[in-house]
Amino acid sequence: MASALSERLSRIVKEMRGQARITESNVNDMLREVRMALLEADVALPVVRDFIARVKEKALGQEVVGSLTPGQALVGIVNRELAATMGDGVADLNLAAQPPAVILMAGLQGAGKTTTTAKLARHLIEKRKKKVLTVSGDVYRPAAIEQLKTVTAQAGAEWFPSTPDQKPVDIARAALDHARRHYFDVLLVDTAGRLAIDEALMREIQELHAVLKPVETLFVVDAMQGQDAINTAKAFKEALPLTGIVLTKLDGDSRGGAALSVRAITGAPIKFAGVSEKIDGLEVFDAERHAGRVLGMGDIVALVEQVTAGVDMAAAQKLAAKVKSGEGFDLNDFLDQLRQMKQMGGLSSFIDKLPSAIAAKAGEVDMGRAEKDIRRKEGIICSMTFQERRRPDIIKATRKRRIAAGAGVQVQEVNRLLKEFEQMQGMMKKMKGGGMMKMMKRLGGMKGMPKLPGMG
Repeated sequence: MASALSERLSRIVKEMRGQARITESNVNDMLREVRMALLEADVALPVVRDFIARVKEKALGQEVVGSLTPGQALVGIVNRELAATMGDGVADLNLAAQPPAVILMAGLQGAGKTTTTAKLARHLIEKRKKKVLTVSGDVYRPAAIEQLKTVTAQAGAEWFPSTPDQKPVDIARAALDHARRHYFDVLLVDTAGRLAIDEALMREIQELHAVLKPVETLFVVDAMQGQDAINTAKAFKEALPLTGIVLTKLDGDSRGGAALSVRAITGAPIKFAGVSEKIDGLEVFDAERHAGRVLGMGDIVALVEQVTAGVDMAAAQKLAAKVKSGEGFDLNDFLDQLRQMKQMGGLSSFIDKLPSAIAAKAGEVDMGRAEKDIRRKEGIICSMTFQERRRPDIIKATRKRRIAAGAGVQVQEVNRLLKEFEQMQGMMKKMKGGGMMKMMKRLGGMKGMPKLPGMG
């Protein structure tokens, strides 16, 4: 959906250049493209009709402000309405209850409930500092219980054992009692799914809801399901008082069809989005940021968060102090920088969060090759002695051959790394003595750039 919609909108923006105002004619042209992109993304027809009507109503006759073209103004309206359709802003979990706060996970088999349960446990531990217990009520798939045990351990939470010969309601009561006696803050209950909706499934989950009285009932849905997601959402909405939605596999090709439909059908806010297979691959869902991604504007906020989470701030401050004191930037520091890049999830994980025009350019680079190059550089530096890393100027021909052999590379690779290091060292020298601050001041004084705080 993301690429299709952003491509169609880019095309219409170009076509509308030179037009002074938004008219019924150019609105209809653009909305035809938007309607096609949404339908291709499997967004439910009633949702598409409602969305198009709202955009048209807000766009018609609107004056074009400042330097904006009609096309750009329309993209702004589409962006705001997309965000409104998916829910304004961020909807947080409600944990205001006598501990343990119970969260019931519901959804079809294959939607990713079990892994999402563990990811949510990790999120609650890391971000909310909660003591979390998980339990599986899926007695029909013996592997599901073991799977939850494994992923719960990866998340750093505790797991309550259950067996296939138990009744889900009995498992729930025992887990709740254990959570109370051992002072857990949150109990996450993974429920059984089916390949399709059936009465037995709905009756069972309603019984669990009655016994557990959860503060949150989260509907887990595969973002790539398309029209099937709508029928599933309707059935679960009728059976349960849903409090929120978790979209899984949002890193797949669809990126939005289910997000638009399910929110509109259930009326429940989207609270989380699964963005990768990793245990920390769960993001708090922000409608405005997701709308930006869908329209090809990227998600720079998420990119900054990813970088910040991966950077060791203590190490960065230590390096800054070292450079400022005049000690110099050596190969140990260069190695630390390479390892920080790896910690941030690799280069390819950044691409999805860039605006589509930049991402397209970045996509031309072979990311797999770039990441191999980082690993190769790390291997070369690790093949050096401590003295060589501290004083790269002593690395002459004989040492280069030894280092190359140790790293399993050609001598030219060692030369290339040393040249890159020299360039970075030169840049670090310029930053010494406030060079970085001078550079930032120059940026702050550039025409059209906002002044940075504290720069006058």
